[in-house]
Amino acid sequence: MKQHESYPLIPIQRGDGVWLYDAEGKRYLDAVSSWWVNLFGHNNPRIKEAIKQQLDTLEHVMLAGFTHEPVVELSEKLGKLTGLGHAFYASDGASATEIALKMSFHYWRNSGKSNKIKFISLQNSYHGETLGALGVTDVAIFKDTYAPLLMQSAQMPSPDFRLSEAGEGAETFALRCAEALEFYVSEHHHELAAFIIEPLVQCAAGMGMYPPAYLRRAREICTKYDVHLIADEIAVGFGRTGTMFACEQGEILPDFICLSKGITGGYLPLSAVLTTDKVYQAFYDDSTAKGFLHSHSYTGNPLACSAALATLAIFESDHSLHKNLEKTAFIVNQMQALTHLPVKYLRHQGMIFAFDVVTQNPQFSKLAYQAALQRGLLLRPIGNTIYFMPPYTIAEDEINFMVSATYDLVKAMQ
Repeated sequence: MKQHESYPLIPIQRGDGVWLYDAEGKRYLDAVSSWWVNLFGHNNPRIKEAIKQQLDTLEHVMLAGFTHEPVVELSEKLGKLTGLGHAFYASDGASATEIALKMSFHYWRNSGKSNKIKFISLQNSYHGETLGALGVTDVAIFKDTYAPLLMQSAQMPSPDFRLSEAGEGAETFALRCAEALEFYVSEHHHELAAFIIEPLVQCAAGMGMYPPAYLRRAREICTKYDVHLIADEIAVGFGRTGTMFACEQGEILPDFICLSKGITGGYLPLSAVLTTDKVYQAFYDDSTAKGFLHSHSYTGNPLACSAALATLAIFESDHSLHKNLEKTAFIVNQMQALTHLPVKYLRHQGMIFAFDVVTQNPQFSKLAYQAALQRGLLLRPIGNTIYFMPPYTIAEDEINFMVSATYDLVKAMQ
């Protein structure tokens, strides 16, 4: 909070499309979708109307012994989209991670393999900031303070192509990382419950991207050695990587998939973990102790579920994934202007775009954030990585503004 003495909070009064308006009427293009949650623009009429209609019937009821139409319909739709038939709901991404970790551990316990209690993740991974999620997160600034409270996990080499050797192709490097993964799993599978992974893009690592070949090998390795594969699609799901879910590009079915952020189009807090029939059956028992005892007061909230259903309806009616292909090509073309600046690793994966600025300034991210605001642009650089993750409704003139304003601020900071 002390930083806000130098960088005052901006009071946002309203939103419209890709724009946020402050109390003085100045507008900012939301190039990061308010931390990756907004898919179809602020003040979207269809999502808003769905929530209004739900308000007229049922705002909330506990899912303990009760159910309601929106949560049933959403579960059916997510089941068809993911190929995983059982859904457990919470309110945020970190909670989804906790659920998946606990459910994996409990599955092995119920299956008579109570020694499988450990987890692995990727180097530079991020899975949330509750204690269990931090245990499989590998970002020091979030994790180090709480280290005494955390379970220990092992981190596998990240297939982020920026870490490859000179002249080494992205897929060759990814498969080399997969070899290291298999070596570790082969040695420790008897104690491993699950491998949790962010498919295709490690967002908090500065949009570290890697090819689908790694996903395929990770699935094969986990299957071979009887270790769960948890796909954390909290940030990359719902079209961000070009397909509805990133796992589709690796043609894999994880044992668990964690969803949140864009699931409601950025309107209301909601998360879900979907899993397989096999996992579900391990909890299907007369004994309460074998059941999955994990409670959230607002589990499957009808208002949030109605927003999610409206969001999925927009994908279908507007052919959003197909339209995003054209939009992606346009943004990539416009970003070529940035190659005239001291940048490297200009990259994209679906509707996620990033580049690294060559700078020695340790304050770069903070200064770039401020410089962007002065130009009417909301950016949140990660270290020296500037990224765009705009709402899918962004228009060509807004794309031009986003890229040109970014070009100007990077050039001015040299």
